[in-house]
Amino acid sequence: MVKKIRTQSSTSTVNKVKAEVRNLNFFYGSVHALKNINLAVDNKKVTALIGPSGCGKTTLLRCFNRMHDLYPGNRYEGEILLDSDEINILSRKVDPIEVRMRISMVFQKPNPFPKSIYENVLWNEVKDRLNDLAFNLSGGQQQRLCIARALATEPEIILFDEPTSALDPIATSSIEDLIAELKEQVTILIVTHNMQQAARVSDYTAFMYLGELVEFDKTQTIFNSPAKQQTREYVEGRFG
Repeated sequence: MVKKIRTQSSTSTVNKVKAEVRNLNFFYGSVHALKNINLAVDNKKVTALIGPSGCGKTTLLRCFNRMHDLYPGNRYEGEILLDSDEINILSRKVDPIEVRMRISMVFQKPNPFPKSIYENVLWNEVKDRLNDLAFNLSGGQQQRLCIARALATEPEIILFDEPTSALDPIATSSIEDLIAELKEQVTILIVTHNMQQAARVSDYTAFMYLGELVEFDKTQTIFNSPAKQQTREYVEGRFG
């Protein structure tokens, strides 16, 4: 059972590292998709995962709330530890449902339940339409509704998987503003193909390639003065 830990309001008592990935490997059957990933995710910060398609960033994201458990043949090796409780959330002794209570996820395509807005979750801008079907909302409104629903369990981490890829620029800007507000309350991990978005919304950026973590640093460093040539070539648009 995962012990729920409430974050104290005093900055002196808040752990700097919210989650730590240690020697993580992941396999889709015989396919070695993630290779010895080590990553520290800071508390109440936005960490972006970037890299070309198929590099493993979404695979890594979904390890955090055990989404891979839903499919047979998948296998984890290594650890993901939350806070200072030293509980490996990838352990078979840990209930994945409880993990998902602590770590919510917002998907690439808005996925409201086929119910009313009210039955999905309350939202101020639609307070006069709460009995309408959630599918009647615009794409941006549906995605914000899904974010609000993800907050319903008071999670400690929210995972965003390409949350604006299907949205127009105005809706995208609204989601990015919301992410900036949310990091005052929760830790955020976001997968994005949009380099400008990663630069705008994240505090830290991890560049992945072929299942490996190539470089991880403050976002400004990754985009302005990366340590690895491969990182520089990617953020400059030379491949991917």
